[in-house]
Amino acid sequence: MPVINGLEAMRQIRRLPGLGEVPMIALTALAMTGDRDRCLDAGANDYLTKPVKLKQLASSIQQLLSKAV
Repeated sequence: MPVINGLEAMRQIRRLPGLGEVPMIALTALAMTGDRDRCLDAGANDYLTKPVKLKQLASSIQQLLSKAV
């Protein structure tokens, strides 16, 4: 991302009125020690690394949506 990174984008989204509880999945190539925790601390509800499997992504989305209801 040219101006801010994904972690900062998630932090800013969480601060926007009405978006604090919107489910977010960090879909990233970051797979080093601590990257998952950094994404979750920035506001992600879940963390998946690339290459992502469609079944895994669908499962994560379903879990987050079922919690939101």
